Amino acid sequence: MTDKLLTKRRFKDGDHAHRPWQEEIFTADASHKCPTYVHRTPPCQGSCPSGEDIRGWLNIARGIEKAPGDMPWQEYAFSRVTDANPFPAIMGRVCPAPCEDGCNRNEVEDHVGINAVEQFIGDYALEHKLGLPAAAAESGKKVAIVGSGVAGLACAYHLRRKGHACTIIEAHEELGGMMRYGIPGYRVPREVLDGEIQRILDLGVEVRTNTKVGADVTLEELQKEFDAVFIGLGAQSGSALPVPGGDAPNCITGVSFLQAFNDGRLKHTSERVLVIGGGDTSMDVAAVARRLGHIKHKREHDRPENIILGHAAHDAATVAHRQGADVTLISWESLENMPATKTEVEHTSGEGVKITGSLLPVNVILDDEGRATGLRVIEVDWSSGKSEKIEGTERDIECDLIVAAIGQTGDLSGFEGLDNGRGLIDADGFYRVKEHPDLFVGGDITKPHLLTTAIGQASIAAAGIDLFLSGADMKKRPKVDVHHFSLLHKLRETEHAPGAYDHVQTRGTDHADFAIHNYEDRSGVEIVPSDELFLAHFKYEDRHIRKEHDITPDSVLGSFGERIQG
Repeated sequence: MTDKLLTKRRFKDGDHAHRPWQEEIFTADASHKCPTYVHRTPPCQGSCPSGEDIRGWLNIARGIEKAPGDMPWQEYAFSRVTDANPFPAIMGRVCPAPCEDGCNRNEVEDHVGINAVEQFIGDYALEHKLGLPAAAAESGKKVAIVGSGVAGLACAYHLRRKGHACTIIEAHEELGGMMRYGIPGYRVPREVLDGEIQRILDLGVEVRTNTKVGADVTLEELQKEFDAVFIGLGAQSGSALPVPGGDAPNCITGVSFLQAFNDGRLKHTSERVLVIGGGDTSMDVAAVARRLGHIKHKREHDRPENIILGHAAHDAATVAHRQGADVTLISWESLENMPATKTEVEHTSGEGVKITGSLLPVNVILDDEGRATGLRVIEVDWSSGKSEKIEGTERDIECDLIVAAIGQTGDLSGFEGLDNGRGLIDADGFYRVKEHPDLFVGGDITKPHLLTTAIGQASIAAAGIDLFLSGADMKKRPKVDVHHFSLLHKLRETEHAPGAYDHVQTRGTDHADFAIHNYEDRSGVEIVPSDELFLAHFKYEDRHIRKEHDITPDSVLGSFGERIQG
């Protein structure tokens, strides 16, 4: 026996009687009818915002489903992953993996290491220079993609697979959106990002960089030039701290802090940095601040806020004089309920950031020059299920720089008529902008969420654009809206495609080659719950956990290499 949590045992110690054969294995009846395989969506896939066929490519990795011919299994798995997601190497690194939360193996011992396998497949594809599926025959239709973040790039990818010409309109000099300008390079290595973007461009996607809608071109001009427009602006405007004194010059947003760092302009920060947030962006800000450190004797124009606001750039020579920065992160939520990914919280704390939950900002403390010297906070109590201030618990936290990572909105300059009043754009189930049949939208500009969510939305939007361009009706999307395994596609791939139907009424058949026998597809409407899956008789196996560099409070300064070893 082992002390580890075992998988489910059909018979427990002390059992002396056989149980009915149907019990705890599958739902069965005593009918004379032939058994039917009912295809339903597995819980991991049902939890994946990108809708990847996770069970499919894991079965390929396990050798259960074989690659055709002499194709390596890694290449076959890559083709299955990229049916939904063209960024497996990136998502395998940074996605918080809601699929692992949905994994049915959680019910028996531990989830499958889905993220690690996805990263392996993505890295293999980059190393072996695997391309994406070739574009379909040209449709003659043109689509403008505004924004080159994950949503815009994913939409361009799916549209090229359908044969539509795509042109990306990007305000920045380089493509990638928040993957480049928001997420630090030690989480998304730039060579990985560039490689996965280039594969999409290789499908024939055109690019216009340094082109901002509203300044260099209008939305109306794009609508005249193109048959449809996809808006993937992202939410690249941070929310300011909404308390008295929050407009002090050294009170900045997390988005602007990270952009200045990723631009290469910000080389060091202040000695005492206070980060306000609780999500992954706040963790990135705090971790970057620890890596940057501070310098003792900086000139006025070298103050971090001046660099961040775009007034200057740090001299690279100053890096040699950096010392460690004291970084504190506070969250309105309790530590247990912070929205940040658990692993990011653990990493950030382990690198020397002091994290405190259940603190609410009251006001910024200012000096005679109007600069922030601290933040007054008050403790909150969550025992009732909602936050309640605890009177008499106010205290001051001294700091030299305050970074608010408390939310994001979009910059809708040039799209003012689409603003829903919250700095975002509303859409229907196909991600078409209401009352604008040729405009589609996806990603954070609809509601800030995960990168994987933006990929899923872009796929649905691309399907909607395809229907719009062909003049087809936009019927209701499936209840379970993911990239389902297609038995018919698999039969065709293995040269077992059904024959042509002769349109003669057939009451029943066990031999006609036009029929797929004993198979019912409910994957579009049902996710199979784990308690209806056969989970017994698995041998316990430790989950493979990726190795990571051990970054300590003493070694974090200047540690900009990739955290994951593999």
